[in-house]
Amino acid sequence: MKVIAGVDLGGTAINYTIVNMDERFLIEGLCEHPALSIQGPEVCLGQIEDGLKIAVEKAGVRVEDIAAVGLDTPGPASSNGVLSARGSTNFVHADWAGFDIRHSLEARLHRPVTYLNDGNAGALWGHFAIFGADSRKTSISAVIGTGLGGGVIVDGNVVKGRMGFGGELGHVLIPYQNIEGIEGMNPRCNCGRTGDLESLCSLTGIAQTLLPYFLHRYPGHELGKLELGKAAKLVRGMAEKGDALCRDIFRVQAHALGLFFDEMVNTFDPDALIIGGGALETEVDFQQWFIAEARRAMPGQREEQAGIPIHVMPNGDTAGARGAAIEALRFARRQNE
Repeated sequence: MKVIAGVDLGGTAINYTIVNMDERFLIEGLCEHPALSIQGPEVCLGQIEDGLKIAVEKAGVRVEDIAAVGLDTPGPASSNGVLSARGSTNFVHADWAGFDIRHSLEARLHRPVTYLNDGNAGALWGHFAIFGADSRKTSISAVIGTGLGGGVIVDGNVVKGRMGFGGELGHVLIPYQNIEGIEGMNPRCNCGRTGDLESLCSLTGIAQTLLPYFLHRYPGHELGKLELGKAAKLVRGMAEKGDALCRDIFRVQAHALGLFFDEMVNTFDPDALIIGGGALETEVDFQQWFIAEARRAMPGQREEQAGIPIHVMPNGDTAGARGAAIEALRFARRQNE
């Protein structure tokens, strides 16, 4: 029985999945192994290979059954898996700069390897979960985490762009001044832009902009007694429980997302909008409230577009590995045609 492996390489951990040719995933939940990326490419590639043996055993198959491997990593990297010459916060060892990770892993495993950045891999998984691996639909995914990832799937294919930066949705500028209740706010992104989606819709945006802004409006709030980074990590849980300050923060995030989705609707006319990431790893009631707020912030659509569905991405913690596996599955099918 031939299978496909998905490998989601992060800075500290590698997550694996295995999918068979019938699109059935053989591993539920996380299957993690230490990345040791700080020790450089050779050590890290060895970790990927070692963890793969653990993953296939958990899936009840053999290494020999793997027909192809899908890999995803954080960026910046080219569309073919060459990491940025400037390095990255996740790959700090000097030997990672300009490293061709896809080709190197392919040579080590003696199997074809496909590559996506982690945002695009998550977007492909969300698309697959809704439409299936071979659909010709179009979807937009926004994944809210430390930053804002995601991707664009057009006619079933990941939009990578000329240099691999296609789908960098977090750095799309939005008319944030239209959001109610943030007069005087200056949302600055780490990329240098003011008012892009990530500047508001991310954990970093909460810590740097939203939480300091709203603490002034809620004097004496308990989060004001904590260091901002620690306090920011508590906002989602408190918002879910109904805390007014934290609900205000998530309302702003939802409205920012609604303005962004409006831009995407008018650019791509997609079949679905998808929200993922830790921000919505919550109870269904909170998810529904957040989606309703995002939709409320979207300007009026054409009658034909007004009912566009907004989904919450399922299995968010395994989205990267699953999306990478789907990309490799599609490659393997094309090879067999």
